[in-house]
Amino acid sequence: MRRVVTGHDENGRSVVVSDGPAPRTREFTSLPGWVSSVPWATEPGEPVSRTGEDPTPKITSLLPGPGGTRFIVLTMTPDTAMADPAFDPVAFDREQRADSPGIAELIGPDGMHTTPTVDYCIVLQGEVVLELDDGRCTPLSAGDVVIQNGTRHGWRNRSDRPVTVAFVLIGAEVGHGR
Repeated sequence: MRRVVTGHDENGRSVVVSDGPAPRTREFTSLPGWVSSVPWATEPGEPVSRTGEDPTPKITSLLPGPGGTRFIVLTMTPDTAMADPAFDPVAFDREQRADSPGIAELIGPDGMHTTPTVDYCIVLQGEVVLELDDGRCTPLSAGDVVIQNGTRHGWRNRSDRPVTVAFVLIGAEVGHGR
């Protein structure tokens, strides 16, 4: 993935300050084809970087605090890859925890999880199913957008091809019943 970052020069003019790969990208060895990338992140209360200084290497959690953001692009293999006898769930869990601290700990054995965020999700390529608490499954394909409002959910790739989804997580105080 190519990431272009803008900022300002010494005269206040907009310029490209970085053009290259996203620095926080992991291709999982425990599940070939599963790729996680964090192109950018912001912390609550931090001003916009005028110089384009990259905050992503400094983040310690992929779960942003209220007002913080995380931009994550995830390529998920078909679910059948996890049913393969060669798949090692312990190794995958270890990689998930190293790659996605803050979120990985919230994911249950069934893949369901809840985060205190509002997420803007865009299916970039492929097909994926959004499963919610009530068991309802909503099929999604390239170009579809989901606004995830702090609800318990899981992503299912029931196709025979990888799916790539972009997520913008915005830390929020998530209440229930409103």
